[in-house]
Amino acid sequence: MPPTLRHEMLEREARSLSPHACLNKESKGRRRPEKECPIRLPFQRDRDRIIHSKTFRRLTHKTQVFLAPTGDHYRTRLTHALEVSQIARTIGVALRLNEHLIEAIALGHDLGHTPFGHAGESVLNELHPGGFRHYEQSLRVVEHLENKGRGLNLTHEVRNGIVHHSKGLNDILPTDFSALPDSLEGQVVRIADILAYVNHDLDDAIRAGILEIKGELKEIIQILGQKNSQRISTMVTDMVMRTKETAEGRLAMTPEIVAAIAALRLFLYDNVYRSHQVHDDFKKAMKILRELYEYFMVEDIMLPSGEVWGAEINYPEETPRHRRVCDFIAGMTDRYALDLYTQIFFPKPWSVV
Repeated sequence: MPPTLRHEMLEREARSLSPHACLNKESKGRRRPEKECPIRLPFQRDRDRIIHSKTFRRLTHKTQVFLAPTGDHYRTRLTHALEVSQIARTIGVALRLNEHLIEAIALGHDLGHTPFGHAGESVLNELHPGGFRHYEQSLRVVEHLENKGRGLNLTHEVRNGIVHHSKGLNDILPTDFSALPDSLEGQVVRIADILAYVNHDLDDAIRAGILEIKGELKEIIQILGQKNSQRISTMVTDMVMRTKETAEGRLAMTPEIVAAIAALRLFLYDNVYRSHQVHDDFKKAMKILRELYEYFMVEDIMLPSGEVWGAEINYPEETPRHRRVCDFIAGMTDRYALDLYTQIFFPKPWSVV
């Protein structure tokens, strides 16, 4: 491949993208230097590495809101990542940002999520010394756990976007930029994460019969749109148009839309995430993970390898048992955790022939 192709791709990127975009040639690079690909730029390679990772594939069997759902149309952590990516890319293309960087951050942002969603995160936060935060675990996955402990060696910009994507119930558009990702692309993914989950969690909750469109929810929907696609279109269009109007290199939305999104998010917390239908299952899931954690904390019990990291990770000798068990539990899928719990704690039929 001619050596000029890479130069040509970098120059084309510089000509076509916004002055506020993060260019590949301006990347702070990787933790370990490596030979560049002749036909792909760094952020594109990062996206590919995430997609081909085992952790990414496991997201298909990790809870978004409803635990181990049997219905074909409920979201999982994988479909959530794909929806975040789609929304973020739509915003990024309209604002002439780096689409490959956006996609890499979006697809990798939840790699550290536990089985059983936030129920699992709550248990590990309680049991693991120093606590547990899924966004920090996502960074740990790509830096230390994937690829049999060698990590994916992603660029600084992708890792920075992953570890700074979370926002909890904090402001949707904060005025304090210190906790935000360094790149505008990372900030787009952070917002797209909110736009994705308030819409698809609402959709799933209505499908599950937990919510009806009435009262406060009806008022919110009248602002944002009746259908999932209409709500996403309302929010994404508003963000793109307002950001372009400000032309200041920061994301913006109209106060009415921001208020409606914040109201919808709070409504979901009060009426879905904390509802007895979801919460009762969460308590059962927390019991499962707590007992698995305590079981594997016994030093002479080997961590299984193969399905999740365990014995396959070449940990430094000084790595505490807590750290290894936490990594193992966090990497499980819902069904793997359920199967392993059954195998360890349920009695097996015994017969004499």
